[in-house]
Amino acid sequence: MTKIQMTVDGATVSDDVEPRMLLVHYLREKVGKTGTVIGCDTSNCGACTVHLDGRSVKSCNVLAVQADGHEVTTVEGLAKDGELHPMQAAFHECHALQCGFCTPGMIMQSIDLLNDNPKPSEDEIRLGLEGNLCRCTGYHNIVRAVQTASGQEVGS
Repeated sequence: MTKIQMTVDGATVSDDVEPRMLLVHYLREKVGKTGTVIGCDTSNCGACTVHLDGRSVKSCNVLAVQADGHEVTTVEGLAKDGELHPMQAAFHECHALQCGFCTPGMIMQSIDLLNDNPKPSEDEIRLGLEGNLCRCTGYHNIVRAVQTASGQEVGS
């Protein structure tokens, strides 16, 4: 076992973990952050995307010990004072989900995308989200949500 400590959604957590434990399993099983979804376990789908020190990572591709001493933000940590994060609100407003399975990872990746490019074009949004898969929506409303969150005018 290895002792780790990190900040998850603003709270310090400390645990003994197996060195091979994936961050996604640590967040769900030890910290209770079940909004971080286990999708493919191979880093293909992006459903498990979280922010590690403010950058998006696929948490099925990161060991919990690699996050030791770092800051992790999950989809549960985005809302502040009962108010949805602007990206969460945009996903809700634009109906950018159907089953919701990919939504946490899509939101986390979309925030990182806007941090790098505050006013992306539709093509830039689609490229920026290419590592996150959705089986339901066809991506149209997801793209609209990112545009809405970025303050761009969105056509129907």
